[in-house]
Amino acid sequence: MIIKTKKYQLPTGTYIKMGLINIIKEQWWVILIALAICLGFFWIASIWWFIGAIIAYGLYVLFWAIQFTGVTQMEQNKVIFEKLSYEIDSRQILMKLNVREGMPVQWNMIKRVEMTKDAYVLYMSKAQFIHLPFRIFNSDNERKFMETILKRKELIK
Repeated sequence: MIIKTKKYQLPTGTYIKMGLINIIKEQWWVILIALAICLGFFWIASIWWFIGAIIAYGLYVLFWAIQFTGVTQMEQNKVIFEKLSYEIDSRQILMKLNVREGMPVQWNMIKRVEMTKDAYVLYMSKAQFIHLPFRIFNSDNERKFMETILKRKELIK
């Protein structure tokens, strides 16, 4: 069985927000570095340790925000933010721009899958993911079949 979805366009704001959340989850240990900088207060008592730690962590988050915003502006990534339909089966995910143009994504390229309250998010890397809201599926049976495929591929439990 092949799941054919409705056309969906990933909003750039959603991409940036989801990318930042993913980075913060994946690299949670960076906050420990900021806390270690704050511990300098016990060596030399000064509020500048806290200010420096906040500025450093703020610059780290700003760096990633700029990276994700830049991805949305690059010409070679414009395809990601166009209206795409998806054909999903147990072999691959076919991202289709129109009837003749499409790009296959093999299941082995998917590192992990997160099932949120309203979508599947298939992560390929820190900055690359496929966002599939439940509303683009034509029926509940297709959504359940998608979940079955993800379980068979051991991407969700």
